[in-house]
Order: sequence, then C-alpha cells, then structure tokens
Amino acid sequence: MTPNADPLFRSFWMGGFECSCQINSAGVRLDMTAALQHDACCSADYRRLREVGILAARDGLRWHLIDRGGSYDWTSWLPMLSAMREEKVQVVWDLFHYGWPDGLDIFSPEFVRRFARFAGEAARMHREHSDEIPFYSPVNEISFFAWAATRGLMFPYAHGRDDELKRQLVRAAIAAIAGIRDVDPRARIVAPEPLIHNVPPLSQPWNVGPALAQRNSQFEAWDMLTGRIAPELGGAGQYLDIVGVNFYSANEWEVPGGRKLHWDAGSDDPRWMPLHQLLAEVDARYQRPLLIAETGHYGIGRAPWLDEVAAEIRLARANGVWLEGACLYPILDRFDWEDRNHWHNCGLWDLQLNGAGRYRRVLNPEYARALRDAQQLLR
Repeated sequence: MTPNADPLFRSFWMGGFECSCQINSAGVRLDMTAALQHDACCSADYRRLREVGILAARDGLRWHLIDRGGSYDWTSWLPMLSAMREEKVQVVWDLFHYGWPDGLDIFSPEFVRRFARFAGEAARMHREHSDEIPFYSPVNEISFFAWAATRGLMFPYAHGRDDELKRQLVRAAIAAIAGIRDVDPRARIVAPEPLIHNVPPLSQPWNVGPALAQRNSQFEAWDMLTGRIAPELGGAGQYLDIVGVNFYSANEWEVPGGRKLHWDAGSDDPRWMPLHQLLAEVDARYQRPLLIAETGHYGIGRAPWLDEVAAEIRLARANGVWLEGACLYPILDRFDWEDRNHWHNCGLWDLQLNGAGRYRRVLNPEYARALRDAQQLLR
C-alpha cells in the first residue's frame, strides 16, 4: 500500500472521547460516556472540537446497552450519529471498548458470532444516517485488554488465559470487519494497539530476553490480523487497514522491574526511544497508514507532552512515515476506572460540576496553547 494524495481525516489532530464500559476490578460496570455526560452533551462537545480546529474524533458505541440478546436498541447511539452529521465532525467509532453484554461468555463461539452481527447492524445503521465513508475500530487494544482482563483488573478476570483471550479477540475483530464490509465495503478500519519499548534493568544489561519478549508482544495482534502468525484464526492482509498506535509517557519501561524511562518518572533516560523511531519501525513493518489513536498526559505535563509529540510527528513525517493523524485522548478529563473520586486532569477540557450537577467544560489554557502550536507546526 502507498500513501494517497488526499488525507484520511478532516483534520490531522483529533479528539478522543473516553468511552470505556468494562466491568472493573471491583465488579462495577463503567459507562464513561454517560458518567462524563458526553451522551447528553455530544452535540456541544463536537462543536467545541470545531472551535479549536479539530474536525475528527474517536468515540464509541456501548454494545452492552444496544444489544438486547440479539435485538437492538439504538437509542444510546442515534443522538451521537445525528450530532456527528450536524456538527460535521468525522468520527472513528469504537465497537468494543472493553465492555460487552451481560451473560455472554467472551470465550465462546457465540461471542464471535454475536459481535459480528452487532458490527454489521451498526454499519447498516450508520449507512442509513450518513453518506460519509464510515470509520470503525472493532476491538480497542486487543493486547492491553488481554493483559488487563487476565490479571484481575477487568472482567472476566481470566487468570492465565492471556493468549487464549488475545486469539479470541482477533477472531472477533476479523468477524466484525467481515460483517461491516458486507454492509458497507467503503468502511475503513482502525486497529489500535499500545506502542511500547522495553529495555533490561540498568543493573542487568545482559538480561535482554524478557524485555525483548515484552517488546515483541506489541506486534502479535496486528500479525494475527494479517495472518503472519496463527493463520488458523483466519487472518489475512485485508483485515489490517489503518494501524492505530496508542502512545503515552508510561509506554517505555524496564523489564523486569517496571521502572519507567520518561521524564514524568523523574528522569530523562538515554534508553528512551523517540516516538519518531517507533513510528518508523511500525511503518516499515506493515506499510499501511498510521494513526496515533491515543496520546496525552496529565496535570502540568499536558502541554509539554504535546509539544514533544508534535515535534516527533514532524520528524517522522519528514522521514517519510505514512502518518495520517494524532488523537488527543481523552479530550475531556476523566476520573479513574477504579476510583471515581480521583480525576486525572488529562483533558483539553477540565470538568467542573455546576450547581445542577452537570459538568461544565473548562478549556485548559496551556494545553490549548500547545494544540495551537502543534497545528501550526504541522500545517
């Protein structure tokens, strides 16, 4: 595949709305779309994106609300589709952002069939409400979810079944892509995975095996989708369209040990691999359009992080990397999945409760300045 003259997205910088809906470690179902009142404020939220020069977004469907045992209630999504159309914002829709309907065994063949049917029906609904070429992310972060859901952090707490869960999610993604394309062959598919780099501890420079194994694991889901590995899952080149990479300051660390390499951990470690080099590696490996599907930071580090990422993107593109966009995630502040009272202070807009119990969106001035600079830098 080779780059097209026309960009994939209406703006290079995108805004990502937190839409996780998993069951957390305490057994509590999350619905971040509702919790942050984005479901009620989607039109205004999309309008805010346009006001800061962002014309594209990531957002999500809530499968657990829509799928009623094989029948569908689209009332939670239709207002968002209408807002997308009215505000002229291009949206990449997540279909599985860690949550699925109650009572459905994620390891069962029925899970794959039901997800494929849901994806196809979502594509049908989208086509009925918009003439735009649709963008979908069928399964968000296969590798991360397979890790978190087998360590007690997310349901189904399937300890020891990492590889089994990853393979099942690949099957589901492939079936969903086929279901979508049966309805709308124009659809574009994003496959977001964490972009990571690992090194051995400074005290054990000879112990490279664990770090290399961890680093190489980031490619497994994409390789399964293409059929490079585990071809019995049904992967083929057609199932990897747009490669999404999710990159944060915590994405480079020592193995074993877990010590982070970046400045927010108190150091500028020389073993840190610059983002433009990581992007070049993925670009060379898959030769497909890339999207930084998630990036961002928290607190006073938000603006400096965006400054750094923008400079790295400029380098990557100057070196010929086929990079189509970068998504600031989350675009609205969010509370922690495990503690509703702990806010991350990570959005372009902070959230402040008003007297009526509604969250007021307050633009963070330093982050907004960094966004303007980044837009100008990559103009």
